[in-house]
Amino acid sequence: MRLFSLVVLYKGESSANILKAGYDLSPISFFQRGTAQEFITFTAKILTERTSIGARQSVKEAEYYCHVFVRGDSLTGVCFSDHEYPPRVAHTLLARVLEDFAGQVTQQEWTAGNEVTAKFNGQLEPYLAKFQDPAKSDATSRLQSDLDETKIILHNTIEAVLQRGEKLDDLVDKSEALSLQSKAFYKTAKKTNSCCGTSWG
Repeated sequence: MRLFSLVVLYKGESSANILKAGYDLSPISFFQRGTAQEFITFTAKILTERTSIGARQSVKEAEYYCHVFVRGDSLTGVCFSDHEYPPRVAHTLLARVLEDFAGQVTQQEWTAGNEVTAKFNGQLEPYLAKFQDPAKSDATSRLQSDLDETKIILHNTIEAVLQRGEKLDDLVDKSEALSLQSKAFYKTAKKTNSCCGTSWG
């Protein structure tokens, strides 16, 4: 079971902005970590923009899961895990992180949509470390009862989340956030992996 990243975003009216991101990409080949990081932020933004306010989703893509929670105030958490990691624990982690983030960073700061530099520094990696083993995380119990009542929408592919007529290939091609190297990697991975999407490792 593995968590790879944790991203905090603000869901604006027309786009999603990354406020903070943390990664643990040690299981991924050193030479592919930059590409993996680009795809994580790219996917986090796409899924945030296409998740309703107040909703939770877990989206399967290749051998990964992308878990998304958009709060009522548009503050959003996205984490990436492998398939074995329980979605309910991932959503407990997201609720905890967003609660702590909102407690330290003012709403005025995160609605501006810029990366938050002065506050919440270096704090996402400790959450990733603490929640790597869901069985050991003592933090799960506090929010578990709330989540038992919450519906998490599960999707088998990112395509299932996209709006009608949208294609992931087109979004990758148009993206200014992805380097040419990452776009080429995506196309190669798609050809070699028939179930595919963003197979990073």
